[in-house]
Amino acid sequence: MYRVTARQILIIALASAVFASAAVLGVEKLSERFNPFGSAISVSTPSAITDPSIATDEQNNIEVYKAVAPGVVYIQSTTMVRDFNGLFSEAREGAGSGSVIDDQGNILTNYHVIANAEKLTVSFGGGRTYAARVVGRDPDTDLAVIKLLETPKEAITVVPLGDSDRLIVGQKVLAIGNPFGLDRTLTTGVISGLQRPIRAQNQRQIEGAIQTDAAINPGNSGGPLLDSHGRMIGINSQIESPSGASAGVGFAIPVNIAKRIVPELLRSGVVQRPKLGIIPRDVESLSSQGQLPVSYGVLILNAPPGGPAANAGLRGLVQTDDGDVELGDIIVGINGEKISNNDELYKVLNKHQLGETVNVDIYRAGRRTTVPVRLIEIPQRRGMRE
Repeated sequence: MYRVTARQILIIALASAVFASAAVLGVEKLSERFNPFGSAISVSTPSAITDPSIATDEQNNIEVYKAVAPGVVYIQSTTMVRDFNGLFSEAREGAGSGSVIDDQGNILTNYHVIANAEKLTVSFGGGRTYAARVVGRDPDTDLAVIKLLETPKEAITVVPLGDSDRLIVGQKVLAIGNPFGLDRTLTTGVISGLQRPIRAQNQRQIEGAIQTDAAINPGNSGGPLLDSHGRMIGINSQIESPSGASAGVGFAIPVNIAKRIVPELLRSGVVQRPKLGIIPRDVESLSSQGQLPVSYGVLILNAPPGGPAANAGLRGLVQTDDGDVELGDIIVGINGEKISNNDELYKVLNKHQLGETVNVDIYRAGRRTTVPVRLIEIPQRRGMRE
């Protein structure tokens, strides 16, 4: 039986916190008609845009901006905080951008733009603002949908959705957003890279991000990355910059991810994914903390009662009577697929549906065994990731 001392487990816990904080640094978060059931998404080019193959670059920039910019909004979020006297005062929490995705007033943006919002306002340019509410949010993909509470007097422009699976490096792109509160700012560039892994605020890996050199700054978050036909191909989300301003390395979440999850957000407000109901830790990151029975996999720090893992008998860390800590189960595979870390665990689980039973390969007390786990819906708990 493998055990670690209480001091070692304290080091593990501290290392986990440091790892999570460090992963956030270096990446600066920048705070067509769409059928709610995903059956009639339009990818048609706005009629006012000339075929880019026969238009000048300047003409294309102007036409795309005129056609799409009216559908790009400025989002401001506020939250209530207490002042020194214990009284509530209103403080602005953040701002970002968004794209109108249907004529019902639904707006696609980043989750981190509205994450802690108690009040949302939306502007289409000028001084008039409109109240909005959160319809659905998905922290794992850093996407959210908000909805106008009142219909604007001006006609609503819907931003058409493109196809992010058909992109190539070198392709022209345009970004429209509200950097530093400057409404409907246009920048242009090219696709610098594809299939870039980035991380959401909750450290969940988002695969397939679009890298671009089009200038993206704080306030651009949630705004559209467009192709030369005026179709949204990505949702601007992050920059990598030591200064916090654009350094020519920006990332957008592929629009095809939004196409998959937005219908569910509109229906139920959340995206239900199968999870084990554990607090995990990558074994590889613990290699310096002492001898472990395997050099890869995911250590279960805790399996809260009522979750799939706990119901199946999977175990987290347990403190013994003498003050030591007994090692939890280490997940090394699911249905025969090797699990080296938490990212792989997330990807494998995402292939399954709620209600399915998966065979989880674990190391327990130095021996490998397999435990069947039924994937059920679980409430979100603080710290729980899988």
